[in-house]
Amino acid sequence: MKTIYIFIFFLFVYAFADAQVVYKTTWKSEADKVVYVSEWKSEADMVVYVSDWKSEATPESGIWYFTDWKSEANWVVYFTDWKSEADLVIYFSDWKSEAGYTD
Repeated sequence: MKTIYIFIFFLFVYAFADAQVVYKTTWKSEADKVVYVSEWKSEADMVVYVSDWKSEATPESGIWYFTDWKSEANWVVYFTDWKSEADLVIYFSDWKSEAGYTD
């Protein structure tokens, strides 16, 4: 019985996890998030570190893994040139320790 509860727990965690495996689309209408990339960290809602490893892309961490497959992505993003139309303003960092939502 205990194993059933554990299985259900992990099923819910997996189903509602917001892992940041990201697919970049060229169509705004297809995107889950419209993203603007800022040159200034102080302007960003999230500091993003791009990882080479999918396993590092954890929920709400700011560590993104870009995939070539839309079906594998948790977020489909469209990068815009206009801050006013963005859902999320990000700043790309070279340091993993800076990744995450800003205050």
